[in-house]
Amino acid sequence: MVFKKSNKGGRKPKLNPSKHRYVFRLTDEENFNFLKLYEASGMSNKAKFITTVLFQKELKMITVDVSTMDYHTQLTKFFYQFQSVGKNYNQVVKILYRNFTEKKAAYYLFKLENHTRELALICKQIIDLTKDFERNHILKSSENDR
Repeated sequence: MVFKKSNKGGRKPKLNPSKHRYVFRLTDEENFNFLKLYEASGMSNKAKFITTVLFQKELKMITVDVSTMDYHTQLTKFFYQFQSVGKNYNQVVKILYRNFTEKKAAYYLFKLENHTRELALICKQIIDLTKDFERNHILKSSENDR
């Protein structure tokens, strides 16, 4: 008589299961530091985090600075607005020459040039502010992370 092995279902056994367990205790300060490192690592499993740190595998820490993200978001929005102004500028010049006399079109074009100069000054200020922000905020925070 030949007996068949019955399939009990369930998960397939691992090839190299983790069988050994170690327990250690931490003070409140050590636990706070451990949790801070764990959260900064972005890993979802504390055991994997600990083995990664113990065996000095490459561990990537990602920090997100909310103020930098906000600044970048607002700068991106402004960039798109600036781009749309450039597109509208070309359309306005075409409409001026098509619908008005040369003298009247030149008058409105002169006004448009003055506003464009003001916009260029604002753009230069934004570039200077961005450079200051990068120099004072982003570069300092990346040096502190090291």
